[in-house]
Amino acid sequence: MAVTWTQHRFSGGALALDAANTVVLRGDAARTFDRFEDPAEIALFAEAATNFRAEELGGRALAVADPHRIAPTVLAIRETTDELFREAAAAEGTIRTASLPAFLEACAAGLRGHASFAMAPEKLFGDPETPIALEAALAVSALSLLSRVRRLRICRNCNWLFIDRSRNGSRLWCDMAVCGNRQKARRHYRRRKPVTEEHEHA
Repeated sequence: MAVTWTQHRFSGGALALDAANTVVLRGDAARTFDRFEDPAEIALFAEAATNFRAEELGGRALAVADPHRIAPTVLAIRETTDELFREAAAAEGTIRTASLPAFLEACAAGLRGHASFAMAPEKLFGDPETPIALEAALAVSALSLLSRVRRLRICRNCNWLFIDRSRNGSRLWCDMAVCGNRQKARRHYRRRKPVTEEHEHA
């Protein structure tokens, strides 16, 4: 299924969370689907992320040489990231050590075989003058989440993972303009429905 990689698809607040959120409606067996089912979408995701994640990436472009070849590595990082940090978000910032080995192995696979680069807190992704392989960038982004685990949340509307950057840490939705408005519309409908039904049966 073709995907339009809009800004909303990058509401997670970190590249690795945006990738985790490419599985839509996790936990709903009847309606879930995978936006990376066609590996060609991985390259399109990287192209869009270069733009929408420019600040996180420090202006470094994402590169995908062969989406079919890297798909197993990308999916391994995606799934272990979702498992580890979804558990952490649900447990209010507690990391389960049992989930760490698979996550670290997936991140190591993403970094393996790529040119080394210097990482610093203000420049995690290295030299912005040269592209970085998507799988390596996903690994760096995922590893950086370990220091922000207490800010991870699960959207009350779509079930996506996101970083809560609000001052008091009380944000409920990944995207106020989309999920927040949908929840408000549902609440408004539920409040009005009994009144409407009463008038219809009067």
